[in-house]
Amino acid sequence: MTAPSIRAAPLQRALPFFFLFLILLTLPACQADTPALATNGGDPAQAPDDWLVVEGGWLLDVEGGERIPNPGVVVSPDGRIHSVGPVDEPWPDGADPLRLTLEDDRTLMPGLIDLHAHHNMDLTGEGRVEETRYNPLIFLANGVTTTFPGGEYQPELLLQLRDRIEAGEWIGPRVIPSGPYYGSTRPGWDPDMTAQEVRDDVDYWVERGVRHFKAKGAAPRHLEPLIERVHHHGGTVTGHLDSGFRGTTNSADAIAMGIDRVEHILGGPVLDPEQPAYPVWNQVDTTDAAFREIVQLFLDNEVYFDATITAPVYFTELEEGFDDWGDERSFFTPYVQERVAQRERTRNELMSNLYQAMKRTTLAFYNAGGGHLITLGTDTPSRGEFLAGFSSHRELHAFTLAGIPPMDAIRAGTINAARALGEEDDMGSIAPGKWADMVVIQGDPLDDIRNTRNVETVIREGRIYNPAELLERARGQIGPTGPDEHDDWYHW
Repeated sequence: MTAPSIRAAPLQRALPFFFLFLILLTLPACQADTPALATNGGDPAQAPDDWLVVEGGWLLDVEGGERIPNPGVVVSPDGRIHSVGPVDEPWPDGADPLRLTLEDDRTLMPGLIDLHAHHNMDLTGEGRVEETRYNPLIFLANGVTTTFPGGEYQPELLLQLRDRIEAGEWIGPRVIPSGPYYGSTRPGWDPDMTAQEVRDDVDYWVERGVRHFKAKGAAPRHLEPLIERVHHHGGTVTGHLDSGFRGTTNSADAIAMGIDRVEHILGGPVLDPEQPAYPVWNQVDTTDAAFREIVQLFLDNEVYFDATITAPVYFTELEEGFDDWGDERSFFTPYVQERVAQRERTRNELMSNLYQAMKRTTLAFYNAGGGHLITLGTDTPSRGEFLAGFSSHRELHAFTLAGIPPMDAIRAGTINAARALGEEDDMGSIAPGKWADMVVIQGDPLDDIRNTRNVETVIREGRIYNPAELLERARGQIGPTGPDEHDDWYHW
């Protein structure tokens, strides 16, 4: 199918695919401690025909809402969970299963799902580009086993990344592509495009394998056909919405159109259509009738809310919980680190106030009965200081700083997110039949949510990864090595 003329600008410079194999041969093999096996330059995990038993320690049951002694988890060679319970069944063909035995203070929890997982970065000040080589390693090392980018500047690169990971040619989380933005954020966006052109464009990207889409800066006349056509294909639409100011779409109108998810703020009648959203939202009274009205609209229509509480902090002075616990700057090249060191971080009053407003309004939504509709999204387009994989743990911490209990914070990043995508049969909890996407951490996250940072082992589709090895493989690699590489550093 030929791409409609109104789609995003094509990929600027794509290396021929065979160069991928040359690059992989130059990278060091990455091996997990348990088991210490390696395949090719891509996937370093155990052989794909292994049975796996995870026993000992504790298991976080996000559907039941408790941390229980691990009854035993059996993973079949197809990467799905075979059973949860006593391990006493005979093994096919005399197989000798691989056993991962957890210590008493370890917790097995579902892999995290980031529904605003930007792979893109702006490390040169010349605009965002999709970094698809090392960022995936960092996502996975932090226990993020599924990513939805939430809008892509170079969607072809994310499709290529998805294909590389699925083929075992590279390492990373599951990538659920979001395709190009629909709205003014999209490079090459035509504000005069017709509803039929929107539908044709959706058809094109669906044929490429995109099912879930993102609108940002979309007018109502564009958002409505987008939602209609995506639903026709069985997908979902999320939106970065505004107040209605200058032709944008208010969340109340988007909900009437059938939008599935809304990001950042609840919006609605609280906002003034004659003003941008954030300055008004920062002053919102959560006891006001207009706020209660939009909350009820979300509840009545089962619209998910991707809160992205920590997103404003990247543009202002560091707030609580933003200590540099991950040494994230060390993953960038020395050239990028030098540029960041020269940058002065100052307070941005709008963003600082927005962070506080997001905390209190998300808690109010939770207290009104919206906890099951809150999802985790990091929205971290890195500028050389923070990385989205680490940010998932900051977002979990921010939920609890707002007043949301740790279990419900973790649900936002697991089962809630899976349901928001309609993927709860395949991911989001540790249950038979689902993908074996799991994380072993040290400590009890219900006692202190910051224990989710203590990632010791990551399992994705039954394969075991050593986070320390993944991080070491990425350290010092992200970004250009000098000014001559500004244009090409992100290409394979």
